[in-house]
Amino acid sequence: MTWVLGNLPFIRGLILDHLVFALVPVVIGLVLAIPIGWLANRTRLGRTIVINLAGLLFTIPSLALFVILPIILGTGILDPLNVIVALTVYTMALLVRSVADALSAVPPLIVNSATAMGFRPMRRFLTVELPISVPVVLAGLRVATVSSISMVTVGSVIGFGGLGRMFTDGFQRNIPEEIIAGIVLVLAIALVIDGLLLLLGRRLTPWDRVAAAVGKAT
Repeated sequence: MTWVLGNLPFIRGLILDHLVFALVPVVIGLVLAIPIGWLANRTRLGRTIVINLAGLLFTIPSLALFVILPIILGTGILDPLNVIVALTVYTMALLVRSVADALSAVPPLIVNSATAMGFRPMRRFLTVELPISVPVVLAGLRVATVSSISMVTVGSVIGFGGLGRMFTDGFQRNIPEEIIAGIVLVLAIALVIDGLLLLLGRRLTPWDRVAAAVGKAT
């Protein structure tokens, strides 16, 4: 605790860095995963190819990706863009399957009804299929977000790990308090962000609360 109190400005900066490195890829990954998941779900072959490719991307070791990306992007090895791009790839790989599964779970009767009412594919997707898919997509988003918050720490090996720097610095300088504080802060951030996403999901799906209330009443 003494070490934490004596290094609050340092810790505060690492927390802000960690949030940027973790959350920016989640937002970008979600924006990319939604249209890709929608396109993949339109044909059986497209779904198979996209899902398998996403699974393959997620199996790439994070540290190896951090090292390879500078060669692909033409950036420096210490460029923070490498971490953001790498985590965006992992986030998108996780979310593409969630989006595709969520859309495939939409009852065909609802899709056919919207089509019969004259909804074009894009309008039907935005106003019917996507809102119904929110609970499943959000569940995948929560997993991807917690995973991103955790994986940021790996970036400390190349100097951009947010709170992960407390692990490497504490190990190199033999300061157990710094390592423990880093672990606790990463877990706390993951729990807080996950809780906020859960609340967001409840706000975006008020019909779930109504259905639950009706179920209890009956």
